[in-house]
Amino acid sequence: MARKGGFPGGMPGNMNNLMKQAQRMQRQMEEAQKELEEKEITASAGGGAVEVTVSGKREITKVKLSEEVVDPDDIEMLEDLIVAATNEALRQLEEMSASSMSKITGGIGGGLGGLPF
Repeated sequence: MARKGGFPGGMPGNMNNLMKQAQRMQRQMEEAQKELEEKEITASAGGGAVEVTVSGKREITKVKLSEEVVDPDDIEMLEDLIVAATNEALRQLEEMSASSMSKITGGIGGGLGGLPF
């Protein structure tokens, strides 16, 4: 006797609804990614002496330096400040991306619906 719905072997569930949910979630994730790509994050280091702006596409779009941080005798400090500001901007972007995806997936994380694939 054949059963309606479910999976072969008697697994409960409705595969059609599951596929519709997955497709809806995929569309939402794509929209969120597009929105994120249009944003810019600016972070600073050295008390604002160095500012770096990163796009949602993870590209550096701007570097702003205060005059007082440009010391030809201490290039290493300037390099460190640029790296620190860039890393902070990228960290903030990653945090924003994770938060956006968490809203879509309900915080379940990993794979499709938390499944291990």
